[in-house]
Amino acid sequence: MPHIFYEYLITFGWAITGAVSMALALGLAVSIFTWITPINEWDEIRKGNMAMAIVLASAIIAFALVIANVAV
Repeated sequence: MPHIFYEYLITFGWAITGAVSMALALGLAVSIFTWITPINEWDEIRKGNMAMAIVLASAIIAFALVIANVAV
């Protein structure tokens, strides 16, 4: 039984490591995206610009897919 618990602990540790690294990489990618675009996406979203929200959401999903495929 202790061997299985040890394996679960290792798996949980790698899951936490993956989640933290994914969050950091995604945050970095989104900050670079907002830096290279000519408008301020967050101000536009606060104003209620739904098109900008869709563009930013699709960029986040695209970055997440790329990061996930690189990790595999």
